[in-house]
Amino acid sequence: MPRVLILDDDDRLASMLVRYLGERGVEAEIAPDIATGLARLRSQPPDALLLDVMLPDGDGFDVLRQLRGGLAPELPVLMLTARGDATDRIVGLEMGADDYLPKPFDPRELLARLHAVLRRAGPSTTTSPDALVFGRLLIDPGARSVTLDGQARELTAHQFDLLLVLARAAGRVLSREQLLEQARGDVLGAFDRSIDVHMSRIRAAIEDDPKRPRRIKTVRGVGYVFVAAQD
Repeated sequence: MPRVLILDDDDRLASMLVRYLGERGVEAEIAPDIATGLARLRSQPPDALLLDVMLPDGDGFDVLRQLRGGLAPELPVLMLTARGDATDRIVGLEMGADDYLPKPFDPRELLARLHAVLRRAGPSTTTSPDALVFGRLLIDPGARSVTLDGQARELTAHQFDLLLVLARAAGRVLSREQLLEQARGDVLGAFDRSIDVHMSRIRAAIEDDPKRPRRIKTVRGVGYVFVAAQD
């Protein structure tokens, strides 16, 4: 699971990001000021840094300068700021920031940009040894992430669990009951077909044409099967 440090004094925003990222397979912790942030960076280096420009005890650009000057020259840095003018973006990028996102922002965009900078940093920070690769589709249990053609695909935690159970049993038909039990340890109710809705949404995320699925096939009267075709 990737670890991210959020260096931002906006408690409400940072707490929201910790919850949002945690639900999507990214462990995050908060440092409210530069002194705390630098201490965390030295003691427990994260896989990426979300860095606010305006901080109570200094400037985020100063932190970036220290990182690129030797403290953590390769650490992926995504800068956040309420000052979204072009000059700030150019300065940050020229100083070595990997990306720049002005506030307010959609957390989905932040997650997509975060995955992108982690991918660019190299597979060692983003791909678990037990990652499952099916052609253009990558399912990473450690990061709890799914990418297709290198692009992150959004799934809920439950949908990810269902996909992972199917993918690990590629080529074997699983009933709805088996899927639900293996994903969450739950027992499917006699009239509960919510799993079909989840499968529809998983297909929307990973299939080129969800109406003509190639990866997740329905076996009428039985359940579902993941087809491990390379494409």
